[in-house]
Amino acid sequence: MKPIIGIISRVEYPGETHKLVFEEEYRQTIIKYGGIPLGILPSQNVDYTVLKYSNQEDLTIEEKEMIIKQLNLCDGFLMPGGFKMNKFDRFILEYIVKIDKPVLGICLGMQIMSNYKKEIVWNERNDSFIEHNVEKGLVHSVTLDKNSKLYSIVKNDNFMVTSRHSYHALPNDYFNVVALSDDNYIEAIEMNDKKFVIGVQWHPESMDDETSRLLFESFIDACK
Repeated sequence: MKPIIGIISRVEYPGETHKLVFEEEYRQTIIKYGGIPLGILPSQNVDYTVLKYSNQEDLTIEEKEMIIKQLNLCDGFLMPGGFKMNKFDRFILEYIVKIDKPVLGICLGMQIMSNYKKEIVWNERNDSFIEHNVEKGLVHSVTLDKNSKLYSIVKNDNFMVTSRHSYHALPNDYFNVVALSDDNYIEAIEMNDKKFVIGVQWHPESMDDETSRLLFESFIDACK
């Protein structure tokens, strides 16, 4: 049976119309590799497109229960790229890790992982000799730790990636850093003691290559 993959909604901006979106590349990729995509929406009655993280209220018990009902419909989760992290993102991640369901974080999704259980939420703006924010194409290489779960999946320790981010993740004691770019920015993190909790800074959904195929196939298999 095909697993249901919850895709966390993201804020789309700038623009006059405020939207929460799911990019087509993610939806199509989940279908391509054998999953059933299902959008996950926040439960707070606020406009996330204009409300800064620091001004967001913590979720109430009722709001958390509304989110949990959505999450319990799913076999695994994709935390996609985007422009902005919200408090419901952190709650979703903590709940997923607690119940040990598979989750793959991409770009912003990985940066949300890097803030797991941190009191002060923070990522740093890119300042490097490598351009990490390019709309299309392979931008730079990443070097993967051969002792990592991710390496056991993609079986390649150095490859080129598509990169679209202006901020990079900082270390987190709950995660192992398992890949770096040539300028030492974190490119992948994972939890060893969980079924499948992996974050990558690059965009495998935009890369039609062997490493991306193996990553998504392994993720979907873990969700079955």
